[in-house]
Amino acid sequence: MDRVLRVLPLSIRNLLESLSPVERSRLEEIRVRKDRPLEVITTEKSRFVTPEGRLTRDPREAYRPSGEDCRKMLNLISNHSLYALEEELRRGYVTIEGGHRIGLSGKVVVEGGRVRHLRDITGFNVRIARQIPGVAGGLIPYLFQGGRVENVLIVSPPQCGKTTLLRDLARIVSTGDKGLSPLKVGIVDERSELAGCVQGIPQHDVGPRTDVLDGCPKAEGMMMMIRSMSPDILVVDEIGRREDGEAVYEAVHAGVHVFTTAHGRTLEEVCRRPTISALARDGVFGRYVLLSRRRGPGTVEGVFDRSFRRVERLEMVRSPC
Repeated sequence: MDRVLRVLPLSIRNLLESLSPVERSRLEEIRVRKDRPLEVITTEKSRFVTPEGRLTRDPREAYRPSGEDCRKMLNLISNHSLYALEEELRRGYVTIEGGHRIGLSGKVVVEGGRVRHLRDITGFNVRIARQIPGVAGGLIPYLFQGGRVENVLIVSPPQCGKTTLLRDLARIVSTGDKGLSPLKVGIVDERSELAGCVQGIPQHDVGPRTDVLDGCPKAEGMMMMIRSMSPDILVVDEIGRREDGEAVYEAVHAGVHVFTTAHGRTLEEVCRRPTISALARDGVFGRYVLLSRRRGPGTVEGVFDRSFRRVERLEMVRSPC
């Protein structure tokens, strides 16, 4: 939280520091909107923050960040140099030290039908990144069987822990585990969420044998990684575009395994998307992992095979890789 607090103006920082340690430890998002209620999202609920530093359900009781608060926050995020954030402003988010991501909203400047950058920024969404080492350990027996590595698609709605799970899978596979020899991992991190790179250096532990392409479009990055770094496993977050699907096909036909994610509440829902439907129909993914928040973020509702049959608990066979 210290790294997050550093990019908040003092007025907002003081309010959040007034929350109890337990309340702060549960924060997932901090939403700052000019002249509108200061909101925080926790693992359990959405609440507003009062001028006294208490949580409330009533937005009328909340502190309302001023235009000066927003200007100060933008200066803190950019280290007083908006020019240095030109590319981030075009993408609409900034990754800060610690791998935390700050979404931005405001006036969009469009040139030639494409987003040029953002100006008059009046909205910030600070998404607090947390590593949970070992959270993916229970999935390893489902993904490695009899010397075979399965291609994996993790399916979940937003804020259900799919990125955290995917990151830990990369770490475990890159490090090695009981019965699992370490493998070379390539991460294509288009939105700087998986590795949380700052100046090319991962802020999260993604394993000792992991290479990262940061801020690179997924489809192009997967091909670059295969040509240049010869990974055993490619890890990418949130596929969905046609070119993403084509890159997945290229990877698996090149003998590279793919661990990835997609938004969806059910397998049926995600398979209605044309790209995912084609990959599923061709049996590209040997394992589907379905997540929810039913018992908190990262609740595994089931592991399914390429025919969408539930896979029962398995004992892992040592990988020969």
